[in-house]
Amino acid sequence: MIIKKYDKVDESSLFDLLIDEGDEWSDYHGPQGRDQYVKALESSITFIAYDESVLCGYVRCREDDGFGVYVYDLLVRRTYRGRQIGKRLMEQVVMSYPSQPIYVMSDVDPYYEKLGYRREGSIFEVKGGATC
Repeated sequence: MIIKKYDKVDESSLFDLLIDEGDEWSDYHGPQGRDQYVKALESSITFIAYDESVLCGYVRCREDDGFGVYVYDLLVRRTYRGRQIGKRLMEQVVMSYPSQPIYVMSDVDPYYEKLGYRREGSIFEVKGGATC
């Protein structure tokens, strides 16, 4: 398995992964979401894991001008879970930004607790879509 920085040539494989995950990720790969997510990928730091030609996982984050790196997405293909791929992707982020704190924006808290990460506050939605 190799972990490398995401490149535009990986786009199709990444979206195949998101589609394989089903409705939970449809905001990213659905008709309106795909173009928006492509823009997010272009402005993010993204690492992807390949097992030969299979994109088996990725992590997407953003660096906040020295104040920290924020992980927004971490996904490992269902058939590859349990192989420490998510952990290795997170370690890649840490190695790439050794002098900065790394924070996770998560709705899968038990996974990060299992890895031994310490809870640091929470996140609140201030404005939701077009409803405000």
